[in-house]
Amino acid sequence: MIVSLCSPGYPGTHILDQAGLEIRNPPASASQVLGLKMPSSVCSADCGPGFRRFWKEGMAACCFVCSPCPENEISNETDMDQCVNCPEHQYANTEHDKCIQKDVTFLSYEDPLGMALALTTFCFSASTAVVLWVFVKHHDTPIVRANNRILSYLLLMSLTFCFLCSFFFIGHPNKATCVLQQITFGIVFTVAVSTILAKTITVVLTFKVTDPGRRLRNFLVSGAPNYIIPTCSLFQCILCAIWLAVSPPFVDMDAHSEHGHSIIVCNKGSVTAFYCVLGYLACLALGSFTVAFLAKNLPDTFNEAKFLTFSMLVFCSVWITFLPVYHSTKGKVMVAVEIFSILASTAGMLGCIFVPKIYIILIRPERNAIQKVRKKSYF
Repeated sequence: MIVSLCSPGYPGTHILDQAGLEIRNPPASASQVLGLKMPSSVCSADCGPGFRRFWKEGMAACCFVCSPCPENEISNETDMDQCVNCPEHQYANTEHDKCIQKDVTFLSYEDPLGMALALTTFCFSASTAVVLWVFVKHHDTPIVRANNRILSYLLLMSLTFCFLCSFFFIGHPNKATCVLQQITFGIVFTVAVSTILAKTITVVLTFKVTDPGRRLRNFLVSGAPNYIIPTCSLFQCILCAIWLAVSPPFVDMDAHSEHGHSIIVCNKGSVTAFYCVLGYLACLALGSFTVAFLAKNLPDTFNEAKFLTFSMLVFCSVWITFLPVYHSTKGKVMVAVEIFSILASTAGMLGCIFVPKIYIILIRPERNAIQKVRKKSYF
């Protein structure tokens, strides 16, 4: 007598006699009548919660193996053929037998990373305000008057706002902050970079224009280079307005970056508009760098062309590095990378342009003397 290896009573179970013929309706005590002991099955053990039944090729229809449920899928019953996906706002536990609610998170001020970035932002903003106060206090000294002090004041104020706009990226995102963080970033950085471009052009014109009767000298004295700032800023404002009209930033939920967490983030809306804003900034920075580089060897005690060149070099280096790093990160780290790029590029401009001047004003005042000036300053 031959007995199949499938479970008794399971579909496909049958008993054969010695001749290979199936015994239909065998007696309840067939095993005792034939002197055989019914073997237990080894193929059809129950698949408990967290597993699904899986049939391999060549196996009998009544035999299967138990396979663990894939990631983020569960089975909460015995002998399930398919596992079930957890909803987007939930995740599977380690046993894969139930779904657990994800924790909602964001880059907050209580988070160590958010706290560190907020403290850094505050320190840099306060430092810039102190530099502005020193410049205003020493407004009549040659080093402050050189290269147009009004532009220096405007640049320091715009750098302060560049630092402060980082606060829009920290805390619970909402519709207002999502819009403000990108629009403010684009406009205040445009004001800062266009101010550097205006200062650079002022330096070049100051050295190149020596004849009092020349038209370019009248162009310089009239303050025409200062119109670069509102013109460049207006164009950036138009780009931002188009961005808001077509596809503005909005609050989004990232449920896939971190296991067990749903991260509230600001979706940029139109990615094309975002890169247009960055591209326009890059063009301004490249133009400022080119003009400053050409003027870096002009002789003068207070010629700041070299400092402007280094500031634009740092600015461009930071944002060129930002793009690949930004796209390789997700969730809160992506937000932190953008904040770090804002702080690093702004600190580079502040340090390269104003730290040498603060050093002379506060530490080496003897070098801040009128006889050291080899050129006139224009306002």
